[in-house]
Amino acid sequence: MPAMKNSTNRPKLDWKFLQRFCSILKILFPSWANQNVRMFMTLLGVTLSVQLVIYQVGLIPSQFYGILSEKNYSRFKDLVLFAVLLILINSTLKSLDQYVSSLLYVSWRKSLTEELHDTYFQGRIYYTLNVLHKDIDNPDQRISQDVERLCKQMSTMASRLLVSPFTISYYTYQCFNSAGWIGFVSIFGYFGIGTFVNKILIGPIVTMLVEQEKLEGDFRFKHMQIRVNAESAAFYRAGKVEHMRTNRRLQILLSTQKSLMNKEFWLYIGVNTFDYMGSILSYIVIAIPIFAGVYDGLSPGELSALVSKNAFVCIYLINCFTQLIDLSTTLSDVAGYTHRIGELREVMSDIAEKQRDQERYDPLSKEPGDFDMYDDREAQTADTAFVLDKLSFRSPVSQELLVKDLTMKISEGTNLLVVGNTGTGKTSLLRVLNFLWEPCNGSVDMTTCFGPRGVMFLPQKPYLTDGTLREQVIYPLKDIYPASGSADDERIFKYLELSGLLNLLNRTGGLDAKVDWNWYDVLSPGEMQRLCFARLFYLQPKYAVLDEATSALTEEAEDLLYKACKHLGMTLISLGHRRSLEKHHDVILRLCGGGQWELVKLKPE
Repeated sequence: MPAMKNSTNRPKLDWKFLQRFCSILKILFPSWANQNVRMFMTLLGVTLSVQLVIYQVGLIPSQFYGILSEKNYSRFKDLVLFAVLLILINSTLKSLDQYVSSLLYVSWRKSLTEELHDTYFQGRIYYTLNVLHKDIDNPDQRISQDVERLCKQMSTMASRLLVSPFTISYYTYQCFNSAGWIGFVSIFGYFGIGTFVNKILIGPIVTMLVEQEKLEGDFRFKHMQIRVNAESAAFYRAGKVEHMRTNRRLQILLSTQKSLMNKEFWLYIGVNTFDYMGSILSYIVIAIPIFAGVYDGLSPGELSALVSKNAFVCIYLINCFTQLIDLSTTLSDVAGYTHRIGELREVMSDIAEKQRDQERYDPLSKEPGDFDMYDDREAQTADTAFVLDKLSFRSPVSQELLVKDLTMKISEGTNLLVVGNTGTGKTSLLRVLNFLWEPCNGSVDMTTCFGPRGVMFLPQKPYLTDGTLREQVIYPLKDIYPASGSADDERIFKYLELSGLLNLLNRTGGLDAKVDWNWYDVLSPGEMQRLCFARLFYLQPKYAVLDEATSALTEEAEDLLYKACKHLGMTLISLGHRRSLEKHHDVILRLCGGGQWELVKLKPE
């Protein structure tokens, strides 16, 4: 991630962290009536109750000292029963504290993940992030793993942070009464020194944690790449090469983890030293009034009880501060995840803003899943799909023009075939038509709707979603369709048969049967292309844009599918290399490379 290489942009505990963290809190607590707020207040109540019980439990040893010195058996039995009751209440409340914290973690993760999803899947942001915007590493990891870890760490911190202002205030008052201002100042001064030291030690850990998470994502992506392309790699017998490259990513990751552990080592030393030195400080604070003669008039038993009570107050105040210092390791994790999620949100927001600025050039106000296939109202269509005016475009990673000053109309009834050598910009033209890429000059207007009864694209690589056979056919419509056994089933059966895939019904067990296998592993490349045509037949757009959609099929199968498209009233815009495609088209757009192109009208056979 280039941004991380600049020392001025390294993530740390700074104002930027606070801004990003506060923006995340607004998502987790959108209003006072929100469920998360109610759960948070419940957790506060439970945590305060735990502290009240802990205070009573902490006073019991001093009461035992007094009772045992008096040898009062009756009071001893009552105190034992009271102590057992307090312990049972304390264990119940602590368990409830953990339970509410776990519920809060789940609710937080739901809120934050869904908010990220709302932006991620808005328009074409997911495409821009994964394909065009390379300075944000592993957006999938940030949404899935980083959000989960952030919410988990925050839920573990919540109860301790919630109660800290109350406990510190109360025990500070008690400490001042028992040890005077010297004890009070000593404890706060000790906490100030510990906080300063830990702030210095945490800084480099946050930066290193962000880098580690990036490398974790890269390592996971490498394994995912091998899983998805296992067969292709096996045909190359590339096991040794992939083994070497995967191990290389592992070594870089582990090297970074070791560096992180080295930095955390000094933080742990600081935290543990603060913890144990604090226990000695508590006795020093108690010793001040004793050696000053404040308690000279007390008997040994009374003095023991008083020391026990005051020691508990001072020790618990120091323990409150110690718990805050102990959170420094968790805080470094929270800061790292906050920066990664905050950075993702900021980049997605910028992309969304740019896309909104481009909407006046892009008529796609609806995603295809928003269309209702069963709406009887006639869809608004036009006799022209695209109007290109002096269109020039290039790859986002190159300065060389692929096509220059292309002017043409793509109209109903005129089937267009786009041909050209590899690398001349055929698929790139479709990206520009679909507004995935921005043109360098000129303009492209889509004058009809996108989706069913409008324009539909069949990409070069078939995309199969997870789900049932019905969900594959109706994609990308939402999973809302008539009940099984309706007339819609007959349409699906008809188009599966037309595409040569009626046998899939037996293999899947029906349209709505859940399948436990990966569609890409079960279907051959040809079957995947046929299934995409079944999808196209079901949606029946007015214009079908096909990017080498029959490359894995025979010419006979290709001929049948193209004839079926025409029979269903589709105007075709095709990309391909086969001469057999020419008989299904009226005009050829030949891309010649170097920005050159030519339009040739085909003679009817």
